[in-house]
Amino acid sequence: MIPPRLMVAVAASALVLAACGDKDTTKTAGAPKAAASVQTPTAAPVLQITSETRQFRDWSATCGNDGTCWAFGFTSGSNGGWVRIALDPGPDARPQVVFGYWPDSDAKGASRIGLTIDGRPFAAVLNDASEDDAPIGQITGDARPVIDALSQGKVMTIRGVSTQDISLHGAAAALLWIDEKQRRLDTPTALMRRGQKPAATVPVAPALPTVAAAPAVDQTGFGDQNQAVPAALRSRTEVGNCLKESAMPAVSDQVMSARLDARTELWAVPCGAGAYNVTHNWYLTGPGGRDPRPADLVGTAGPGADPYLRDNATVNGQYDPGSRTLSAFAKGRGIGDCGSLQTWTWTGQRFVLTQESTMGECAGVPSDFWPVAWRTR
Repeated sequence: MIPPRLMVAVAASALVLAACGDKDTTKTAGAPKAAASVQTPTAAPVLQITSETRQFRDWSATCGNDGTCWAFGFTSGSNGGWVRIALDPGPDARPQVVFGYWPDSDAKGASRIGLTIDGRPFAAVLNDASEDDAPIGQITGDARPVIDALSQGKVMTIRGVSTQDISLHGAAAALLWIDEKQRRLDTPTALMRRGQKPAATVPVAPALPTVAAAPAVDQTGFGDQNQAVPAALRSRTEVGNCLKESAMPAVSDQVMSARLDARTELWAVPCGAGAYNVTHNWYLTGPGGRDPRPADLVGTAGPGADPYLRDNATVNGQYDPGSRTLSAFAKGRGIGDCGSLQTWTWTGQRFVLTQESTMGECAGVPSDFWPVAWRTR
C-alpha cells in the first residue's frame, strides 16, 4: 500500500509532467501559424518592353511602350477590309477582336455585319464607331474561339451588304510574337501557346513616363492668321528655300506662331505641300523671332517612336496653346486611313513626345483604331 504522502508526491509529479507536455504541444501546433504570419506576398513582375512593329506574311503586329499589343490582317489589293486583335498586358487581360470594311460600290450597310472563318460564323455586333459607308464590327463574348479558329484557318470573311476576304497567312506567327513580347507563353492567358504555368507569372504593365505641360500663357498677337516670318528667321538659308518652295498663296500664308513663355516663341514655316499634306518646319526663337534655332521633335521617323532621332518638320502640324501640345498627322492618302499621328507637349524646356500611332496599310482603318506605339502619362 502506497503511503498517502507518496501518493500526493506522485500526483503532483504527474500534474507537472502533464503541464509541461501541454506546453510543448501548444508550441508545436502553433509553429506553422507563426511562420505563415511573417511571409510577405511576392510582388507581381513588371513587363520590360520596347515599342516594335513586325511583319508576318499577310499580317503585322505592333507592341507599344505600355505593353499593349495589336495584330492586324488586311484584304489584298486596294479593297478596304481589316481585322484587329488587341491585348493589354497583364494576367487578367482579355483579347478583343474588331473588324471593318468598305461596302462595294455605293452600297450602304451599317445595319448588320458578320464574321466567318473557313465558313464558320462568329457572333458580332456593330461597334459604336460604325458609319454607313464604313461599318465596324466587334466580337461579342469570349474572343478566344475566334483566335483559335483563325490560327488554324485559311480565310476570314467579313460579311455585310458585301463581303471581304482576309488572308490568315501569318496570323498565328503574329499572335505568337505577341505572346513572347508580353511574356505570357505557356500560361492559360496566351493567345497561341497555352500551358499550365501560373497566370500570376505574366508581367503587369510598366509605369508610363510622366510628362508635365508648362503653364499656358497669353497668345495675343500670335496664331495661324496673318503671321509674317520674323527677319532673323527668314535670314536662315533653309527657311528662305522653304518659302520659295511654298510660294503659292494657299501655302505661303500658312505661317503659324505661338508664345511659349516670356522668353520663347514658336514659329512654323511652310515648306511644301501636296494634295492633302502640308509640311512645316518648326523653330524656337527669342522675343520678336530673334536667335532662331530648330525645334527638336522626336518620333517622326515612321512606324514606332524613336526617342533619339531629332527633326523639326511635321506634316499637317498644329499647335494648341491651351493644351500646350504640337500635333501632326501625315496622311498616307486623302481619307486619312493610313499614315502617322504624333503629339508633343511643351514642358517649359522642350517638346516631349507624348503619343504616336501609325498605320502602314491603307485599308480603311480609322485612326482611332491604329496601334499606339508610344504614349505617356
